[in-house]
Amino acid sequence: MKKKTLIICIIAVSASLLLTGCIPGDGTYTTSDPAGFFWGIWHGWIAPISLIIGLFDQNIRVYETMNSGWWYDLGFYIAIISGFGGLSLTRKGKKKEKS
Repeated sequence: MKKKTLIICIIAVSASLLLTGCIPGDGTYTTSDPAGFFWGIWHGWIAPISLIIGLFDQNIRVYETMNSGWWYDLGFYIAIISGFGGLSLTRKGKKKEKS
């Protein structure tokens, strides 16, 4: 059981490091090369991680300021809404059968 827990912890830490490789506000984007629609989706998905890292690093933000405008915003909000329960509002629970 301890070995399984250790493997899960290693996978979780590795996934966290991979997810934070392209966080908003890290200086990767410029006015000549702004973040676009798909980066908006990515930044929306990792927004909670960016928020936590932003508490410890002033340069990291939840939202990329160097973006392509409306398309980035659309991708960001699609990811935020779907990632934080927007889709779960439309799901129906399983009906329990009476015996």
